[in-house]
Amino acid sequence: MTPTTSKRRLFGLDRSGPKPSVTRRGQPLHPLTIPNLVGYVRLAGIPVFLYLALGSSDGRTAASAILYLAIAGSDYLDGFLARVTGQYSRMGALLDPVVDRLTVLAGVVVCWKFELLPRWALAILAAREVVTVVVAQMGLRRGLDLEINWVGRWSVWLTMGGIFLALVTAAWVAPAMFFAGLIGSLLASALYLRTGLAAMRREER
Repeated sequence: MTPTTSKRRLFGLDRSGPKPSVTRRGQPLHPLTIPNLVGYVRLAGIPVFLYLALGSSDGRTAASAILYLAIAGSDYLDGFLARVTGQYSRMGALLDPVVDRLTVLAGVVVCWKFELLPRWALAILAAREVVTVVVAQMGLRRGLDLEINWVGRWSVWLTMGGIFLALVTAAWVAPAMFFAGLIGSLLASALYLRTGLAAMRREER
């Protein structure tokens, strides 16, 4: 492995190759790791965000917006820490996507209540998130892990970014970024479905 490749992997730019074996189904959870502690803090911050945002007059307060940005932004931090420390775990592989889904849904709840983004788009995204969770659970029961693709990864960032901007401003950039994330999320779901169906066909042979 070249130094350039090593740095790309460290910063998450190169995700080629198989996932660490300790993150696979059937491995011990190993819940107490530095990256998982970040995940627990992110998870604990979600109800605090909801309390601050829903208790406001218009959903736009500095405290709730900053907290949402911290929860969303630290999605990168736990993965970076796992790569730096080598503390990969099954718990981390399960926890990270769940926290991401809940972060998005928490933002949807606030944006829906105060109509910060079009409700029809929020409804589509919420339905997509619920379906993704259900499909992932069905895959786990069959021994299949949902592999996050680049489309899905970037879509999460765009979606969270659009929600954050909607918590801050009524400018056009917020719905524009959100719509880009929504379209990417739907495309990622189609790719997940295709990959999952192909995997199930291989299992049946």
